[in-house]
Amino acid sequence: ARTPATMDLDTQIDPSPLITRKFSSRLSSIGGDDHVYSNEQSSITLTDFQRTASDAHISENSSSSIWRERILHPCTSMKIYFADLSSFFSWRFLSWLAIQNFAMYGGVSALVMSVSLPLFKEMGIDASKQQLYSTMTLSPFALKPFIGVFSDLFPIKGYHKRYIALVSILIGLIGCSTLIALYHNLSKEAAQDPGTAYRLSDLLVICFFCMNVTSANLDILGEGKYSEIMRKHPESGSSVITFKFACSLLGSIVTNSYVGPLTDGGHFHIIFCIALGLLLTPFYPTLRGWLSEKKRRKSDPGMTKICCGCLFDQGSFQKKRTPFIVIALSGLAVPLLSAVTTFASLGIGIGVSMIVMLILATVTYAVFPRVVFRIIVAIMLIKISHIKLGGVLGYYYTADAQCLPDGPHFSYTYYITVAGIVGSIVNLIAVMLYQTYLSSCRFRPALMCTILAGAIAPIMDIILIKRWNHVLGISDKVFFILGSAIFEHFVNIVV
Repeated sequence: ARTPATMDLDTQIDPSPLITRKFSSRLSSIGGDDHVYSNEQSSITLTDFQRTASDAHISENSSSSIWRERILHPCTSMKIYFADLSSFFSWRFLSWLAIQNFAMYGGVSALVMSVSLPLFKEMGIDASKQQLYSTMTLSPFALKPFIGVFSDLFPIKGYHKRYIALVSILIGLIGCSTLIALYHNLSKEAAQDPGTAYRLSDLLVICFFCMNVTSANLDILGEGKYSEIMRKHPESGSSVITFKFACSLLGSIVTNSYVGPLTDGGHFHIIFCIALGLLLTPFYPTLRGWLSEKKRRKSDPGMTKICCGCLFDQGSFQKKRTPFIVIALSGLAVPLLSAVTTFASLGIGIGVSMIVMLILATVTYAVFPRVVFRIIVAIMLIKISHIKLGGVLGYYYTADAQCLPDGPHFSYTYYITVAGIVGSIVNLIAVMLYQTYLSSCRFRPALMCTILAGAIAPIMDIILIKRWNHVLGISDKVFFILGSAIFEHFVNIVV
């Protein structure tokens, strides 16, 4: 179980691209033409590095010396880091990336996941339904492959990213404004009626979905831009990814710090107004072109005009038609399946999901190299076996004494703010440990260790639910921090 403040956000962060600079020169030999493959390229690069363990051993002493200097001279290290970062990336793009990750990824997305538990709980929504709502709320992140393909193939007014980003921001603003209006007109009597509460909660989920559309789309567009620059300048290493993650971490810490106390006070409208302000922050930088890109024209090779202001990159599509189609359809499948499962029938949704997974595995086997097929199947098996009960356990941990006399009775300030901030810091430590110790190991033993740790992690929740921690003389809050907020967050980000 994880706190809602970081639930599923930590799984969005892939530590594998955080490779050490000593290998950065080899990045130039691996990489595609389209940014939608950036995560896959990072994994392949890491595997390639793991086959060169002797190179890692040779540079071990120099790496230790570098880390020793950074620890002893943090100010000098930070100055060198930002000077190095700015030599490859413009200050406008870095500012845009910082705003996007602080306000969107670490702000709006963390806020939505934090506030959904107390909000739906107040409306009388049961834990199983809230779990489905969380899946639907997070499904825009599964749309990222589709958005990546769409932005590559359909420049709007000559720009691949700018106007898609602006439309995404508009969608989030509409969703948040509707959310504020719905909550403002919500009466306690209407919330207490089961039928009215469930109909209203369906609308709230759609609003949350729209807000996460902004976060997810801006994220994939930013990834596409810095992946493009990294392919041109492989010597830049992983500095920009570290910068992105630090901004997201800082945003989530700030978000967690106020969501818990405001939730305990019942001030949901203040939280939603803050979210509206966060959604507005990337609008001006995006409009002014801080996410810089070369304008495409109809006269460019392979470019075709399909309607007013919209072009189609027919040349790129013809070169990689099948991969484009497979990636786009796989991205669209998740939100559609989430909608069926949430709003129609759970049984039908599960059945269709299994069929779609089999189809995806079959198509991957037919279209992509065998190594990609094996990776996809392995990821499917890992994700299926990693059962998430965050919504259900959230109800248990925050239940009051009248509902659960012998429960932990955590306040939202503790459950969201305290545990959430601790979890965010642990995420950063986990990435650093992964890069320091696991990135130089062979992939198979490292993966086996993390999977084994992931299987042990739920035991922490079992001990707390069974109240065995009292036998050990450990209070609920201390054990929760040591177990769910630290150990499970570490496992979730490295598994």
